[in-house]
Amino acid sequence: MKRLILICITIIAAATAKAQQCGIENTAFQSGEQLTYDLYFNWQFVWVKVGKATMTTNLTTYQGKPAWQASLVTGGNSKLDKFFTMRDTLLSYCSTNLSPLYFRKGALEGKRYYIDELWYTYPQNKCSLRMHRVTHKGEHLWKNVTYRDCIYDMMSIFLRARNFDAATLKEGDVIAMPISDAKSLSHSWLKYRGKENFKTNGKKEKFRCLVFSFIEHEDGKNNELIRFYITDDANHIPVRLDMFLSFGSAKVFLNGYKGVRSPMTSKLK
Repeated sequence: MKRLILICITIIAAATAKAQQCGIENTAFQSGEQLTYDLYFNWQFVWVKVGKATMTTNLTTYQGKPAWQASLVTGGNSKLDKFFTMRDTLLSYCSTNLSPLYFRKGALEGKRYYIDELWYTYPQNKCSLRMHRVTHKGEHLWKNVTYRDCIYDMMSIFLRARNFDAATLKEGDVIAMPISDAKSLSHSWLKYRGKENFKTNGKKEKFRCLVFSFIEHEDGKNNELIRFYITDDANHIPVRLDMFLSFGSAKVFLNGYKGVRSPMTSKLK
């Protein structure tokens, strides 16, 4: 599976400001928030529940300073293991203004287990990344890269995205999205598709949502990887993800939420 849930959830916001502006005021979430999701896979024309994901956000400290800590744990069950084993844990620290500081991903995908790590610094108004990857063969690969613009990872872009003002967007607008792991920078963007109402899977809750497509340029082609729906309110919580995978289709549905900062005004009766 090329992209995990957080990749899907993260692509809500633009990230093209200069490094000294990598932060953004947080108005979307508070310490103690928890979001849970159910994962479904299309198997022989039948949608089968194959796993869960949980994301938590807390205010803590990093290197002695106040910081946001966000973690995401995804896991498939035996039904998914028939096609693809998925056990991922992601961890991110950001400053109080949501500038990324550190990122780690430990992933068991198929028969491969690997670790990605990123350390961020901001010398001379630039964004510098110290990259570390432990390959599935146990090799330790290190690399230093400096960019003129802000660069984010799967987790830090999600925190920033939660605070994105979508009211300024028009249907069809395209937003550049620079996201890196310990290997390379993703050439990808976001396309805004307007608003739709969506009822959560298996529940009676219905939400007014903003709809986006995440598109990536790879091997000379533009491919829509995910279409996702986020609540049209101050929380900007993803409630549905449609994932177009190389080996099939998957969907992710919001199962529960607690500790949210603002009223869920997007919830419809």
